[in-house]
Amino acid sequence: MARNWYPIIDYNKCIGDLTCANFCPHRVYEANDNKPIVVNPDECVEFCRGCQKICPADAISYFGDKEGNRWLRRV
Repeated sequence: MARNWYPIIDYNKCIGDLTCANFCPHRVYEANDNKPIVVNPDECVEFCRGCQKICPADAISYFGDKEGNRWLRRV
């Protein structure tokens, strides 16, 4: 699994539907007060992006995402 790749949740966008937590078979997430929390980042599969693709609020990015990091440098 990945030490340099894991989801980051933007709680300003998150709607708390727990789609990501219910989707992930690797138990990366747990629910707390109807919000997903990344509790097992090392279990995330590098470059999977499954939870990001199904998030209806577009609230998930990834630590280690070079594309995302390039965008952040331009801002």
